[in-house]
Amino acid sequence: MVAYSKSLTTAANERPTRDLPGQTGAAHDVERHAPNFLDPSPLTTPAGIQANATLMSRRVLMLVATSATWLALLAWAGSILAAGGWTPVDVLVFGCVVVGTPWSVVGFWNAVIGLTMLHGRRNGLAEVAPYAVDVDRAAPLSLTTAVLMTVRNEDPARAILRLKTVKASLDATGQGHRFHYFVLSDTDRTDVATAEESLIADWRHSVSADQHAQIVYRRRSSNDGYKAGNVREFCNRWGHDFDIMVPLDADSVMTGQAIVQLVAIMQAYPKLGVLQSLVVGAPSSSPFARIFQFGMRHGMRAYTMGQAWWVGDCGPFWGHNAAVRIKPFVDHCALPMLPGEPPLGGHILSHDQVEATLMRRAGYEVRVMPTECGSYEDNPPDALEFIRRDVRWCQGNMQYVALFNLPGLLPVSRFQLIWAVLMFVGVPAWTLMIAALPFVTADAQSISDFPIASSQAFYVTFLLMYLSPKLAGLIDAVLTPGEVTKFGGIVRFTASATIELAFSFLQGAISTIRTSIFMIGLLFGKSIVWNGQHRDTRGVSWREAAIALWPQCVFGVVVCGALLSVSPTVLLWSLPLTAGYLLAIPFTVVTANPALGRIMRAHGISAVPEDFAPPAEIVAIGAATLSTGR
Repeated sequence: MVAYSKSLTTAANERPTRDLPGQTGAAHDVERHAPNFLDPSPLTTPAGIQANATLMSRRVLMLVATSATWLALLAWAGSILAAGGWTPVDVLVFGCVVVGTPWSVVGFWNAVIGLTMLHGRRNGLAEVAPYAVDVDRAAPLSLTTAVLMTVRNEDPARAILRLKTVKASLDATGQGHRFHYFVLSDTDRTDVATAEESLIADWRHSVSADQHAQIVYRRRSSNDGYKAGNVREFCNRWGHDFDIMVPLDADSVMTGQAIVQLVAIMQAYPKLGVLQSLVVGAPSSSPFARIFQFGMRHGMRAYTMGQAWWVGDCGPFWGHNAAVRIKPFVDHCALPMLPGEPPLGGHILSHDQVEATLMRRAGYEVRVMPTECGSYEDNPPDALEFIRRDVRWCQGNMQYVALFNLPGLLPVSRFQLIWAVLMFVGVPAWTLMIAALPFVTADAQSISDFPIASSQAFYVTFLLMYLSPKLAGLIDAVLTPGEVTKFGGIVRFTASATIELAFSFLQGAISTIRTSIFMIGLLFGKSIVWNGQHRDTRGVSWREAAIALWPQCVFGVVVCGALLSVSPTVLLWSLPLTAGYLLAIPFTVVTANPALGRIMRAHGISAVPEDFAPPAEIVAIGAATLSTGR
């Protein structure tokens, strides 16, 4: 799952006092001269947002806490496996624990810190993200911003509707004249390209003549560099005309107020290179997407708040729904070409986090808004599309291995790259450990004094740590006045939380097998094609699910059958981790069923707050998208 407490001095006392720049001079002059700004002290981060000493103390505490927890888990696991002497299987399982537990340990501490900041501090947001609270959001913007939507073989009507909605929302803020809109197409299907051109022409005809220049369509003849190459070509061609860019994916939508807030913060802090919004799922009629984004919605807040507390100026970039300062991006964030052939060589696929580390290396901060602010995306509508997306990310992240020694990176930035790789390396480690479980169980039964109670306690402890971001999110919702009501009330919230916890175990099992198989394929040169995605609910047939998921079922039958013959009790204990293999096919078919989605939507099951009180932007895209059953 991707989700410290100590007395802190408030961030307001850690940095120089700043005022918003005036509107005098050209847009680029704001960045060069930054009137009313003090020069950042060497004792602060480049934008002067926080004291370096404060961030260092947080990072040291995080390192100590996570290292101590991880080593304690290893010592505990070692004491269990060492009973009766070490066997080759014990060594294998211990190695899997070594590789597989760090992700859960860091997630646990991120959740603990985040929950503490949200409810254990008087003004935790100011301590974590002072830029989110000290900028006058109503101040006129003097920076010029390009809102980009990158598309490749997507549903044109669906994507362009979202960009039109963003424009209308920005116009409603009164600052729409500061924004231009670009549809950057890498589409190679003639029919889709023709539809894109027609829809853009219709859009331009629907606005006043003085707004025609604000809407630009460009189609590349090749897909060089993939999405990163698409954005880079925009920067080389038009970047000198703009200060900021806000990249959007084809399923993205942001409120005008959210974008204005991001740009206002970028304007207030000229050494802020990337400001990433917290992206949440939009309302959906897909059962899979509804359940998934319900868990992400409440789990992300505590996790992201905790992560932002210690990551600070070396924050994440997710490639979309963020504000990016164009000049340093052009000057310093060009991606290197990796040696060798694909899948691990050539163009970098998961470009975003690499660009974040390069931006920070250039002396610009990369920050995240750790609270919800009106930034949305669509989640995959079914389990098959989810695992396709997962393996795309896996291939892209595994390319980072070649960048570990990239010169000049800050330690936290380098850790971000390593961590992105470990996120996927841990997947086959846990799969292998589950495969070895029958052998470990058989060996344990031959040991008269095997520490059964200790092994059970270790198992429960790990599950709780794995679930900690979700549990912290549930606690946060309960402790925040009125929050449970936004999710439909206590009955719906409790039912949805129960469904989502079970869902996360079942979905996790499906994904781990597919990712493990794919990682083996990477070693033999197998690559995946990055192309348009299925974003609407379409249903999954039993045949399609069986063809895609038979490896999960075979794995589950073999492991669970072996456990049944060795120890039915251990089989029962293992079900949170193994049931998903056996139920992969029916789980996928049922959670993709459009009729079930309509029922869940009608009764508010696994709903997010926008289901009950949708903002105007969600309403604007809702009539079209929900008519397709998304």
